[in-house]
Amino acid sequence: MTAPDQTESVSHGVEAQYRQALDDGRFLIQQCAGCDRAVFYPRMLCPHCGADKLSWITPDGRGAVYSTTVVRRKPDAGGDYNVALIDLQEGVRLMSRVEGVAPDAVRIGMGVRAQVVQQDGRGLVVFVPNKEAP
Repeated sequence: MTAPDQTESVSHGVEAQYRQALDDGRFLIQQCAGCDRAVFYPRMLCPHCGADKLSWITPDGRGAVYSTTVVRRKPDAGGDYNVALIDLQEGVRLMSRVEGVAPDAVRIGMGVRAQVVQQDGRGLVVFVPNKEAP
């Protein structure tokens, strides 16, 4: 028995729509028409109420660092970088990184805002410090 080919479903599903928006420079999350709550990571059914009426919205982009850690690497391997969990104002949490500050300067509660950058030809959501409160 062979494993099912998931390439086709991924290339046409909600994850593909999310990836395409990022590649086009747009950061989108979903919102449920059933319970009006934000949803992230993209999915077919609302994890809060089970409804299948999810639409794409552009989040405000502001948030706060919930948790952070520094991944230590040798300089010739690219140097240190941070990995952070970010709580967006819309009520979802996602994993990313904070750029524009030293990796060990990222602090829990730090106000940040999202931006889409291109890396290896693909869109990627990263965060930068926000001077305003989230």
